[in-house]
Amino acid sequence: MVNPVWVGTLMFGKVPVGVRLYSARERRGPVLHQFERGTADRIRYMRVNERTGEEVAVEDVVRGARTGVEDEYVVLEPEELEAILPHSSRTMELNGFVPQGAVDALWYASTYYVAPRSASDARPYRLLYTVLEQNRRVGTATTVLRDREHPVLIEPNRGVLSASTLWWPDEVRDPDDVMPPVAHVALTKEETELARELVREMSVEWDPQDYSDSYGRRLTELVRAKAKGRTFTHRPDRTEPAQESVGLGEALRQSLPSPRARDSRSRTQTRTRRGGAETRSRGRITKRELLQRASELEVPGRSKMSRDELEEAVGLGGGNG
Repeated sequence: MVNPVWVGTLMFGKVPVGVRLYSARERRGPVLHQFERGTADRIRYMRVNERTGEEVAVEDVVRGARTGVEDEYVVLEPEELEAILPHSSRTMELNGFVPQGAVDALWYASTYYVAPRSASDARPYRLLYTVLEQNRRVGTATTVLRDREHPVLIEPNRGVLSASTLWWPDEVRDPDDVMPPVAHVALTKEETELARELVREMSVEWDPQDYSDSYGRRLTELVRAKAKGRTFTHRPDRTEPAQESVGLGEALRQSLPSPRARDSRSRTQTRTRRGGAETRSRGRITKRELLQRASELEVPGRSKMSRDELEEAVGLGGGNG
């Protein structure tokens, strides 16, 4: 188990729910450090007084902010910062509920799993989860996390509640502020129809398991090879550059699969759908349901398990529930 990043109370009307927040994500793969070339000496960073060049002890470091005057600062004491909080830094009060999907992904900053703080909090926690899931709603709130106030979304996610911090409106940049304007051009009816057909042909169901960190995997292989005194060679796939003379419409036509390939794909999709229907008819539960069971059984490491590992962990074995 990992340590919570926040412990406090989630207020659902007048119903208090003691909760803990746990980081929902972590970076994987080798961590690259800095060294002085020709040595095994790590490069370290120190707290240094920029005027004297002397290192400063942690206990002597205070916080402050620049004023409107250049090179003028004020020191802010912890108790002064605590006094101006809009509410307790250990309280997160739900102030409304919006439809699922109402908030665009652009606004999301960080996401945390929310766990009940104690056994007595499990009942109101499960109640909130159930009504949000059944009504397809997301709770809105604000909280102070890591010395900053954040808008927050509380939503059902993978069998538990999650809390996602959001950016403030003045922190989300307008496209015109960061990039040149995109020219308005007239599209032909043929180009639009071909593009629609290409989108239909390439439409798939989202499955995160379809994606893999190929760079991270090769980086791991490179580190292991060099540690053993071997070399590691990667030959990336070469794609033929598009012919400059080909127009947009012709490029779209070339992107579409041939009728033969389309028929083959259709047969494959039909077999897949039949297989999925047969599996459902046998009662095989979804991975989300497996995660829920594993959560109720407090199976350690469940979030990183494959379907087969989850089925074994919750005692299903063959996968039939």
